[in-house]
Amino acid sequence: MSTALQAFSGCGIELEYMIVDRHTLAVLPVADELLHRLAGEYVGEVRQGALCWSNELVLHLLELKNSNPDIAMESLSEALQSEIQRINRLLEHMGARLMPTAMHPFMNPRAETRLWPHISAKIYRAYDRIFGCRCHGWANLQSMQLNLPFAGDQEFARLHAAVRLLLPVLPALAASSPIAEGGSSGFLDFRMESYRTHQLRVPSTIGVVIPETSTSRAEYEAQILAPMYREMETLDAKGVLHHEWLNARGAIPRFDRNALEIRVIDMQECTQANLAIAAAATDAVRALYEETYAPLAEQQAIGTDALAEILRTCIRDAEHAVIADAEYLRLMGFPALRCEARELWRHLITSMKLYRPEPQDAWQEALHIILEHGTLAHRILRAMGDDYRRDRLQAIYGELCDCLEEGRMFLGMR
Repeated sequence: MSTALQAFSGCGIELEYMIVDRHTLAVLPVADELLHRLAGEYVGEVRQGALCWSNELVLHLLELKNSNPDIAMESLSEALQSEIQRINRLLEHMGARLMPTAMHPFMNPRAETRLWPHISAKIYRAYDRIFGCRCHGWANLQSMQLNLPFAGDQEFARLHAAVRLLLPVLPALAASSPIAEGGSSGFLDFRMESYRTHQLRVPSTIGVVIPETSTSRAEYEAQILAPMYREMETLDAKGVLHHEWLNARGAIPRFDRNALEIRVIDMQECTQANLAIAAAATDAVRALYEETYAPLAEQQAIGTDALAEILRTCIRDAEHAVIADAEYLRLMGFPALRCEARELWRHLITSMKLYRPEPQDAWQEALHIILEHGTLAHRILRAMGDDYRRDRLQAIYGELCDCLEEGRMFLGMR
């Protein structure tokens, strides 16, 4: 998004996938070799038509994204699904495949992490030196990042306020990380629980994940970015990480591309589910942006700590999280003083307007499964029962790999 697109004139989707052994599902650090096969050299990104493949912090991770903002999510979903199948065909020759979900279920990041060693390696070495990246909050987390454009301060202020309100309940729709190191983590969204503290060595870089209210680029740079850069000076004297992407809040403005990047959405089992959640989130943000339920000033006035408390509850309990903040529910247009998060999502999905021109059947089917059968995290735990043996984990996550390849939702073992 190099030019200033107007709000809701398109979106950018970034999908992060683990590369694992086809048979054992152990993580395989071969992303550089995969990109090398396409480019003929070690590169950090390869463009394939309208899509890009790119590297991330660790060698077992591959990111797939659209090169330019898309308004038609239906066609983007089809393109992404086709590219996933193409990647899997290439990985098959390497004894590997892509695995979905937000966390690997039995990876030991302390022993298995291998950082990207090629272009931009100094950035990853700096992150590792300062924060220690061989842990779940860094080396074992896969998200879908949703980028929404804005043009100018007025659109930024409205979009930032709307996204800030929606962030706390996104895990209630998207949680997919209940298992870590071979057992139940105690959280439906353990990726986000790990993420909450992964940069706390420098508190100004992450805050409480929920971003503080901001009304303009100048205000954001003065109140958020400048203090962050100052706090980093003693740890990063050469300024390797002196960029706006050091900001690890749950939604960060990327002024370099005029977009707000949402980071709290867990990866799902298939492209259809990812794009359905992206569509629902975009619609909900737009309803808030257009002040459907409450005026901008009231949206901006709610406390950051109050929103962070709702987020923590949804990280733990996902769709069953109880929201008892009456002011928050009023701002979201919910006609009661308390509810479970899934009830709030039913309200949002059924009451908001649908803004995209393409048919919504695909999104409604995926969202119906999530609302009726639970988040992917709950569906995984239901399939697990009380059996966390390695072969059971391999069977269930192997089925999830099949869901990704075939483009279908996970409803348990077939």
